[in-house]
Amino acid sequence: MRKTKSRIFLGILLTGITCLIFGAVGQAQQFDVAIGFGTISAPSASEASGNHAPVSLTGGLYPSFSADFLLLKTFGVQGELAWRGGRGEYGGFQPYRPFFYDFNAMFAPRIGPHTDLVLLGGIGGQNTRFYTGTQVCDFSCQNFVSVNHFMGHFGAGIKIYPYKHVFIEPEAHLYLVHDNQEFSSGRAVRYGASIGYTFGGR
Repeated sequence: MRKTKSRIFLGILLTGITCLIFGAVGQAQQFDVAIGFGTISAPSASEASGNHAPVSLTGGLYPSFSADFLLLKTFGVQGELAWRGGRGEYGGFQPYRPFFYDFNAMFAPRIGPHTDLVLLGGIGGQNTRFYTGTQVCDFSCQNFVSVNHFMGHFGAGIKIYPYKHVFIEPEAHLYLVHDNQEFSSGRAVRYGASIGYTFGGR
């Protein structure tokens, strides 16, 4: 009985969230999508202190995907996912791959005829997969163990429109990961550039 009620509540909640998202899209003055590439810089292994492991998050190529809705003239919401494209070596022996996802409030004033400033602030999480080399099957089969941490996120970028609705965005993102014991610090910076397209607006 409790499971049935939980499923009904979850179904109503998901339906409500879906309606809100489609409502936001319908009211959006501008909708942007982008793909990007960058890398991460973090304190070195030798800078680890307290209960942090002497392993740095620095390095690797990080693809990313982002989307944002400008609901008012300069204010909106944004979401992004970035992950390490290739596996790193944790402690020199275990393959691993971090994922970062965040949801943000966005302030995007126009600073020129073909240029917008983008400022972001929000919350998200860091998911790190540690690959075990063996398959474990329950409801599905996987060869990794995941470690998750809550994080705060701040970002900034400049959208430059060289051609109509197409933009290039140099960007930087600060991740503040809570209790990130697996690495040398809870602080990491991702920087790179995205290319995207604006629907509406401009």
